[in-house]
Amino acid sequence: MPVRFDPVTRRLSLDPRDPAFFHDPYAAYATMLQHTSVAYWEELGCWCFFGFEDVNRLLRDRRFGREMLHVATRDELGWPAPLPHTGHFDEVDAHSMLEREPPVHTRLRALVSRAFVSRRVEALRPIIEEMANDLVDAFPREPFDLLTRYATPIPVRIIARMLGVPNDMAPRLLAWSHDMVAMYGVGRSYEVELRADRAAAEFSAYIRRLVDERRARPGDDLLSLLIAAEEQGETLSEAELVSTAILLLNAGHEATVHALGNAVHAVLRQGVQMDRIVGHDAALSQLVEEALRFVPPLHLFKRYVLADTEESGIALARGEQIALVLGATGRDPRIHDASDVLLPDRPHPQHTSFGAGIHFCVGAPLARLELQCALRVLFTRCPDLALAGTPRPKDSWHFHGLDTLFVQV
Repeated sequence: MPVRFDPVTRRLSLDPRDPAFFHDPYAAYATMLQHTSVAYWEELGCWCFFGFEDVNRLLRDRRFGREMLHVATRDELGWPAPLPHTGHFDEVDAHSMLEREPPVHTRLRALVSRAFVSRRVEALRPIIEEMANDLVDAFPREPFDLLTRYATPIPVRIIARMLGVPNDMAPRLLAWSHDMVAMYGVGRSYEVELRADRAAAEFSAYIRRLVDERRARPGDDLLSLLIAAEEQGETLSEAELVSTAILLLNAGHEATVHALGNAVHAVLRQGVQMDRIVGHDAALSQLVEEALRFVPPLHLFKRYVLADTEESGIALARGEQIALVLGATGRDPRIHDASDVLLPDRPHPQHTSFGAGIHFCVGAPLARLELQCALRVLFTRCPDLALAGTPRPKDSWHFHGLDTLFVQV
């Protein structure tokens, strides 16, 4: 995996589609952090920030944002017209809370946050633990893929339950989500764009049918809550409602699946003595944070430059993008000693896995609870869990995780 960096120009050349890189990007991050915390990554075509302090600060810096068209037109920015074959995907993306800035983002987040208050999330603990135990009960005696039998079902079923989506829709939700999330990867193809657009169209149509059902028969779920807000005049359009539901379903499982798989793999690979951890809430919470630092699920987050500015000695023009390499921040040796080792009792592990600032992950409390419950049940019920072969990394860098994780009980 050739990493070419010129310290004079601060230009980095590294192919993000090289399997040697996306299978283990941390060696490249370590090389970069030895030299600098910022570089122009030629293959990505933008300035990238790797250090914890820079990324943590720039996530909160209001000179940058997730959208541009609220401050300038496409013509002013010199942007090409939208792709003719991604209209359905673009429609969903345009109304997504993740892609908006205040005041729209503030309004949408305030509505969604009602479902993630601590009492609502904590009420899910017995449900998650029961679900995890049921899944363990069904483990086979022969080696099996923990991702498909455990890491994936838990977050998918929980976020579907919160939104009031029937459990038997989980496989379809997964397929739609995978196709849509592929649009955010590096070097996407025309085929990826077509699949994403088709998934967005089908997903949107399904959510609209579900909205019609909830209007007739409201329930105690997030979708009903959002519908009620819309009907009470809280300026939530149906397009925003559909995009918000899709965002929560996608974000509510995609990263958590990888976070859980990555954490179990790291624990087993390093031989962590889980019997000393699973019985203590504080120790388990600390392990979850350390795993998020050590093997985070999301490695890249981009922001637009909202006005001409200067950052770290770099002149940035309005409309440019900067990339914040979230996957590197937890391994920053200026923040953590022995940063390339998973230390379950590391005091105050710092990471940016949930972002920061106004786009800090609204579902972070739920993700933390799912990880804690899933790890507790798994290693309490299966204290002799062991790897069965070498895990296969996912063909992705943006969302970093495993394709398979075969284990033996």
